[in-house]
Amino acid sequence: MKIVVLAGGRSTERNVSLSSGVKITNALRSKGYQVALVDLFLGKELAEGTNIADLFTTEPEPEHALLIDDDILTDEKINALRTDGTKGLFGKNVLAICQAADMVYLGLHGEDGENGKVQAVLDLNEIRYTGSGTLASGLAMSKKYSKEVFEQNKIPTAPFTTTKDIDIAKADIPFDFPVVIKPSNGGSSVGTHIVQSYADLKAALQDAFQFDDEVVIEKYIKGREFSVAIIDDQVLPPVEIVVTSGWYDFQHKFQANDETKFITPPDIDHATNEVLANLTRQTFKALGMQNYGRIDFLVNDEGAFVIEANSLPGMTPLSLIPREAEAVNISYPDLCDMIIQSKLRIYEAKDNH
Repeated sequence: MKIVVLAGGRSTERNVSLSSGVKITNALRSKGYQVALVDLFLGKELAEGTNIADLFTTEPEPEHALLIDDDILTDEKINALRTDGTKGLFGKNVLAICQAADMVYLGLHGEDGENGKVQAVLDLNEIRYTGSGTLASGLAMSKKYSKEVFEQNKIPTAPFTTTKDIDIAKADIPFDFPVVIKPSNGGSSVGTHIVQSYADLKAALQDAFQFDDEVVIEKYIKGREFSVAIIDDQVLPPVEIVVTSGWYDFQHKFQANDETKFITPPDIDHATNEVLANLTRQTFKALGMQNYGRIDFLVNDEGAFVIEANSLPGMTPLSLIPREAEAVNISYPDLCDMIIQSKLRIYEAKDNH
């Protein structure tokens, strides 16, 4: 079976995606899949005498490619990587390579990758891919719209408002400080800040507006942080994220450090575990997600609150889903295989409908 692992792209999470892509590629090749690793944005040059079929191999990628550069990439930095004068999200030969595969494993993260644009192009070209469809991907990516869906479906989440104005008045924020601000479309905590007072708000907004033209302002909820993955209807055990200094920002997520601990299974009672599992299923269903995903939570004495949904969660050496899978004896290669087989069943059910 031929698989394209699509990674990179042009979102702020490009470097994270490249790490995920290499690890996914090596895992699938170890399972016997013929895999081509392709950078969505840069594409792939085909040397003279080389054809697309030659790109699919079982030879592993070098492990040093798993390392994640912690430079936060802006559009200007990413666009400078492409030197062939072409424009657009899809680089050279990307679509043709995807058309030669039986399935595209989406190792993309961030806005252009998780927001439904890539999924729409693949759908229009009848190319099969992992993860959720176009609409669900767009809803999950947008913190504004996903939180509106949560509220409509009575899924507990932090009170919030949105702004496109860097000079938002204090009276227009319907809750007290501290608050969390984050780009409406983004991930990996890029441009996200915990703001203690109104006096500090403008500087934080200025940073967030680098990554989106709309910013979500949430009431800060103090609590234990959990993440729960789901594949098909199988909810994996939650993982608790404990940061001893600071908070779970980009560096704590993707750079090895002594301040971040992942506890699986966490020390929670059966009732809390059931609440997290049920809210994971409800959130997955409310957004119309399919195949697999990850739901993030904060839990305190008032209950469990959904932070956000991830339709293409990280698969790097420090990512959460592999930790949860390992807790129930699912290896990383088996996890990647499960994701592919799950999506194949979804496509087959649709074909037979």
